Parts: sequence; C-alpha cells; structure tokens
Amino acid sequence: MVESNLSEGHRKRLRERFIKSGLTGFQDYEIIELLLTLGSPRKDCKQAAKEAIKRFKTLRGVLEAPPKELQRINGIGPHNAFGMKLVQEVAREFLKEKMLEKPILQSAQQVFDYLYYSMRDLKKEIFKVLLLNSQNRIAETLDIAEGTVDASYVEPREVMESALKHNAVSLIFVHNHPSGFPEPSTSDKEITRDLVFAAEIMHLKVLDHIIIGDNRYYSFAGEGLIGKYESEFLNLKMKRVPGDSRIASTGLPWVSQV
Repeated sequence: MVESNLSEGHRKRLRERFIKSGLTGFQDYEIIELLLTLGSPRKDCKQAAKEAIKRFKTLRGVLEAPPKELQRINGIGPHNAFGMKLVQEVAREFLKEKMLEKPILQSAQQVFDYLYYSMRDLKKEIFKVLLLNSQNRIAETLDIAEGTVDASYVEPREVMESALKHNAVSLIFVHNHPSGFPEPSTSDKEITRDLVFAAEIMHLKVLDHIIIGDNRYYSFAGEGLIGKYESEFLNLKMKRVPGDSRIASTGLPWVSQV
C-alpha cells in the first residue's frame, strides 16, 4: 500500500510538472514514463521507461521503435505501445498542418525550424522548393524530387515552371541528408549552381539552398555559394552582352544564420 501511494504521488508530480511548464526540464525517460502512464494509469512505469531509453537510446528512438519491439520490454503492453505510436502520428499530422500556415521567412534558421521535424526522419532524400512572394511569405511548398539515401535528381526547368505558375518572386531550396551530415556533395553544389543560373535567366531570386541534417543544417547562402554562383552567371552574361551588369534581385532581406 505504501509503495502504491508513493507511485501515485510520483505520477501526480510528473503530471503537475507538465501542466505547469510543459516538457521543460524533463529527462527523456520521464517523458516516456509520462506517456506510459496514459495506458497504465495505476502502474509504476518508471523502470519500464528507463529500460526503453536504455534499449532504444533516445526519446526519438523509443517513439520510432516498432510496437512489437516496445512490447519486449517488461511493463510495456499493447495499450502503452499503441499510445506512443498514436502520439507520434498526431505530432506528425500537427506539423504537416503547421506547414500550411505559410509563414514569412527571413533567415536560414527559420527555414530549418520550419521543416526540420517533418524532414529529419526521412529515409530518402526529398528535394523541396519553397516559392515565396514579394513579402517573403511562402506561396507554395513543392516536393520536386525524391532520391535514394544518397542522391536526388532535380530538373531546373520543372522548378522554374512551378515558380512561374505560382507567381513566385524568390526561391529557397531545401533537401535532407538521411546520413545526418548536412555538408553538400559535389552533386549538391552542381545542381544549386544550375538552379541559380536558371533563376537568373527567369528574373527570379534564389535566396538559399539549405541541407537538413541531424539537428543541424548547411546554408549555401551562409557559406557564400549563392553569391558566388550569381557572380559566375553575371560574368558569363557580361561576356555575351558587354555593359550589362544587372543581376536579377528582389531587394528582399535574407539573413543566413549558420
């Protein structure tokens, strides 16, 4: 009876902490413990939560674990496994809906924050283009290409056609690296250069190309590569049309935070 009262008091304190300040200050196993209590409200779930973290390493690992694997842990039954998978899927749907709010973007960090949770767990590379209007508000987000775990193919003409169709003024390219390392490959650099050239021809502005890795990102603009490709295009253009030094630009602010 004493042990039962102690467990109930512990569960109550966890819930009160969450109600007061969300998950701030919670350790990973405490979050799992709190989730487990939804399926086992009268059971001490602390040890099962610690075992889950030990086996699957992180909170993310536990939430992504197959239900059958979760149920191998003593204290985690079908109701618990179902509850955790439900929470994970609800979170995914919430993030998808949040993406439809189409916020104003003015920095690489904002783009990363906007797309990270929906792209970090993808097993293949997905190449997205964010089409922005004159206020840097997203007019449309499109998936342009899906590749293998280490490559994706992007057709510049298709990208430009989509931009014109949606009356975009500027573009941001985003793709993920399933390896977790966001450093660009030679292919990444080549396709970015091609896209910048194509955009310049169409009088569109490429603000950035951002590669999403594991809790970090690479910004082509932040590393000076977008400006470098624009300069290369200008040099080629000046050779063909002497005296024309214009570069297509929207004059919009863009802050690269790396």
